[in-house]
Amino acid sequence: MAFSDLIPWSRERNRAPARREADENPMVTLQRDLNRVFEDFWARFDSPFGDNLAAGPRTNISETDEAMLVSVDLPGLDDKDIEVNVTDDMLTIRGEREEKSNEGDFTSQSRRSFHRMIPVPPGVDPEKAEAEFKRGVLTVTLPKTEEAKSRVKRIDVKSE
Repeated sequence: MAFSDLIPWSRERNRAPARREADENPMVTLQRDLNRVFEDFWARFDSPFGDNLAAGPRTNISETDEAMLVSVDLPGLDDKDIEVNVTDDMLTIRGEREEKSNEGDFTSQSRRSFHRMIPVPPGVDPEKAEAEFKRGVLTVTLPKTEEAKSRVKRIDVKSE
């Protein structure tokens, strides 16, 4: 027995391939399904706090020499609707928005909430963390410890 006999598609090398409709071809079906998965995944990020809260609000995480900064877009919320907690290794931001509408004898009420957990790197001092909410944007500042600041070494980038 030759090694090529073990490969299923090599056995039919001399045969003309059967014509299949595009819908019957498993590779076309697989490609279509994968495209749908990725489109659905990225569609979650198009709506930061509206129809699909599964993705959570838009969040920007950055770092300076002095602190870690987390900005979260929370349109339509008040500061009393937001809860921010920090531990040695995790920043947790929760929020809830309640909407009511009255039309004649009909009252509609809905509640939307989110919960976002962001890992905090070593060298951040959670005791000095601050949060500010202004114009629908929550900004959390997590200052670095003096030890972490002293360990930062800038490296010059050289070009040829």
